[in-house]
Amino acid sequence: MARYRLSASAQADIIDILEWTQARFGDAARERYEVLLATAIRDIAAEPDRPGAVDRPELGKDARTWHLRLSRERARTDVGAVRRPRHFILFRATNPDVLEIGRVLYDAMELARYRLREEDWN
Repeated sequence: MARYRLSASAQADIIDILEWTQARFGDAARERYEVLLATAIRDIAAEPDRPGAVDRPELGKDARTWHLRLSRERARTDVGAVRRPRHFILFRATNPDVLEIGRVLYDAMELARYRLREEDWN
């Protein structure tokens, strides 16, 4: 499994997602979503070309997306699973040892607005 690196934007996205989830749905829901995010990141770090990962050249060089719903069952906890995950992970694997995560975006967003420049991956 490759190591992974979160951009500053991806880190901020995750913090915002978890804060919003906790405020809206409570501690247990935030914990389930946190487990789901971690599972999804491990899934794509283990196999960036796995079925379900979509090439997204319009979002940046070598960019791909992974919808969190694809990791939902592997993220099931004692208190259940996230019922309807609504986020994509925008990532690339240009180096076989490091998966770069550029953003974590809400799936209803117009993704084309989030094209990443090379410096945005850091």
